[in-house]
Amino acid sequence: MDYLEVPVRVRYADTDKMGIVYYGTYPQYFEIGRTELMRSKGLAYRAVEEMGYHLVVSGMEIKYHSSATYDDVLIVRVRVADIQSRGITFHYLILKDGQRVVEGKTKHICVNADWKAVRIPPAISELFIDAGHQ
Repeated sequence: MDYLEVPVRVRYADTDKMGIVYYGTYPQYFEIGRTELMRSKGLAYRAVEEMGYHLVVSGMEIKYHSSATYDDVLIVRVRVADIQSRGITFHYLILKDGQRVVEGKTKHICVNADWKAVRIPPAISELFIDAGHQ
């Protein structure tokens, strides 16, 4: 599956006292990319919740390469890196002017309304399996 590219403009509130994007902000950018990827496949995350499921973050990796500052336009590239029966891994690459700023992954486990791990429903998994991830 190819990356979906989502532009994100750095807000003043995203920066620290030094004027650099605070390191803890990047997971929020990951979430923006991830939800837009799902939406681009025709399934908003709200619909997942309405089906009675949640994709709970069970792990995250982030590698910082450079920095970004207020008003920079970043490109969040996101794709599904792996999908298993109960989990899905997203890969992210955040760029500024074509240069790598941050790279990362989030791992998610599908849970039901009782917060028990369950198989990812076909309505979700088929969106990504069709793209070559099994």
